[in-house]
Amino acid sequence: QLHLEESGGGLAQPGGSLTLSCALSGVTLDNWAIGWFRQAPGKEREGVSCSPRDGEQPMWADAVKGRFSMSRDNAKNTLYLQMNDLKAEDTGVYYCAGRRSCLSLTELGYPSSNWGQGTQVTVSS
Repeated sequence: QLHLEESGGGLAQPGGSLTLSCALSGVTLDNWAIGWFRQAPGKEREGVSCSPRDGEQPMWADAVKGRFSMSRDNAKNTLYLQMNDLKAEDTGVYYCAGRRSCLSLTELGYPSSNWGQGTQVTVSS
């Protein structure tokens, strides 16, 4: 059974960087597409990116394109979200979730059991 756990959140200054980790257990990372989502205070959760299985294209929200990147370490069964040039509007709880293919940046298609518990990212001076 898929289990995901995020880590790496914290406080960063505007223009700074953070790297989030999404560690999978119970399954093999290379068989899964992993989406990143975030929820800012008082707002709905939104899609940030999706890391596909081999042969598919990654997906990015316009708000983070060019600033965020993703990488996979299959040996550690972990996906990373590298966040650079952070802005105040990047503040929120970041979640990773698993499904078989990216298809979109919406939450549709991600079973409720396929989500991590979230990690807080705060961008503030």
